[in-house]
Amino acid sequence: MEKIWLDNYDYYVPETIRYPRIPLYQLLELTYVKYDEHTATIFFDQRMTYGELRDHVCRLATALKGIGAKKGGRVALMLPNSPQFVISYYGVLEAGAVVTNISPLHVEREIEYELTGSGSGIIIYLDLFDSRIQEVREATTLKRIIATSITDYMETPGDVNVEKDTDTYFLREIIAGFSPEVPDVDIDPAEDLATLQYTGRTKGLPKGVMLTHRNLVANTMQCSMWAREFTERGRDIYLDIIPFFYSYGETVGMNNAILNAATLLLPPPPPVRDKHDAPGYTEISAQFLPGGTHTLRGHPQPSRHQKVRGGQDKALQLRLRPPAPGGPSPVHPPFRGPVLRGLWSFGGLAGHPLQPHSGHEKAGLHRHPLPGHRIDDRGRGDGQGGAGHRRVGRTRHPRAPQVMKGYWEKPEETASTLRDGWLYTGDICTMDFDGYFYVVDRKKDMIIAGGFNIYPHEIDEVLFEHPPGAGGRPWAFPTSSAARPSRPTWS
Repeated sequence: MEKIWLDNYDYYVPETIRYPRIPLYQLLELTYVKYDEHTATIFFDQRMTYGELRDHVCRLATALKGIGAKKGGRVALMLPNSPQFVISYYGVLEAGAVVTNISPLHVEREIEYELTGSGSGIIIYLDLFDSRIQEVREATTLKRIIATSITDYMETPGDVNVEKDTDTYFLREIIAGFSPEVPDVDIDPAEDLATLQYTGRTKGLPKGVMLTHRNLVANTMQCSMWAREFTERGRDIYLDIIPFFYSYGETVGMNNAILNAATLLLPPPPPVRDKHDAPGYTEISAQFLPGGTHTLRGHPQPSRHQKVRGGQDKALQLRLRPPAPGGPSPVHPPFRGPVLRGLWSFGGLAGHPLQPHSGHEKAGLHRHPLPGHRIDDRGRGDGQGGAGHRRVGRTRHPRAPQVMKGYWEKPEETASTLRDGWLYTGDICTMDFDGYFYVVDRKKDMIIAGGFNIYPHEIDEVLFEHPPGAGGRPWAFPTSSAARPSRPTWS
């Protein structure tokens, strides 16, 4: 397919990028060398510099090696956005181990499934989740657990509410008890895994997506290059509402901030409260989950969120993640300064297309492929996608540097998704004449009723036209007669 989208790239975005062959944790090392005294995190008004962050990361990496973490071993994290997450994430990588993110929203069966499936031997978690961890501990591969309190990096740390035994450690204690030496681990960025990111349940049982150090370094650099005209290294503040345990938040919210020596404002008060002092900074970059923009749009006092106390107005830049296919296009909230439009991924496999910042405004969920991509329209594309659109069917693109290595211990599913060097995304797309891609549905998001293939997106579009149905979603229910179509209902 001809790369017509290149004509609509922002002028500063290159067609291709040369990526450094470094482990992911080197992003922190490179930032530390020049910005060691710069603020890395702000957490309930407590600041941590990049020098302090690196010190804690190295201490934790040494501690993990001391309690049995090995190169390639999986260490699970079950943490909210906090200094503990950033320290644990980079500490695990520095030790040569593999991060397995587990959502704090998971119930016991989901936690057990991902811990057992990944073979995680260690977990670092918030003490508020202790009852769930203890419930599944014996049924999993866990050998050591490390607990932390949300107050560990506040002005006055409190107790960790976990009963201690010989295989239970407290994060604050083991960081203080080990020296900040850098473990000697030989990492091959192209082959060695950095994270094992479990997919959502939209496509059956979650699968562990294997992402190498090279995958995540490349994806982080792609995101950074896309917005480089609006960012200034060592000057930005990232307001990260989207959780770091999601691949989007991990790359765009956290790793991208580390690469750019930005300050992570954690946890983000929803949306921005005046008490957060940010003197000397020119902008805040906010990360939102789907629907976040609608929450802000409906806020009764939006003008209050145009300022961060510090003596002058701040230009607030937003990175808005759009809603899922079928949802309404985000409406830009009334913030001062340019809006940095968000990203979404083909199949959640670290293949993020993007929206040019200076392109024309277009309605709907539309993005361009990242630099270095090729899109192939083999599949069920019929060339007709509506006025000004070409239907490209199920998209696929080559094994670009950020595309996954495969699914963890699922060779058959890996083989069906990665074929002949191409990633089959499962997205149903159209492309307009400016090279913008519109994800209109997923291959597996289909209702078969009365012999007809019904794509939920088509129902969504009708529901969203009706004001009471602004939050509607179609669901299919089995019926006793194949001839009688399933009726979509609101939920």
